[in-house]
Amino acid sequence: QVSLAESGGGSVPTGGSLRLSCVGSGISFSGASMRWFRDIPGKQREWVATIWDSGTTYYSDSVKTRFTISRDDAKNTVYLQMNSLKPEDTGTYLCNALRGGAMEYWGKGTLIIVSS
Repeated sequence: QVSLAESGGGSVPTGGSLRLSCVGSGISFSGASMRWFRDIPGKQREWVATIWDSGTTYYSDSVKTRFTISRDDAKNTVYLQMNSLKPEDTGTYLCNALRGGAMEYWGKGTLIIVSS
């Protein structure tokens, strides 16, 4: 059974930093595209960042220059370093694994609260 488990969420003041982790079990991250999304109250699920198995990264305009996605396939873990956090970053952050363009898995998310 495949599961993705996010951790590292919490409450921080504006300008603070957090590092999220996503650990997979029952699945190898090697060869998979790994992504972070976020659910913000009142909005549709929003894509945040992607890292290919090659290490190539992509970011949404709203987080570019502030967030960094990385991966450690030996640990079956993907990370999201979030700096200069803003109140509008508040939400639930979810990890997503995409293999072969069709097999997709989601974690349950970790909550981030950024206070003004």
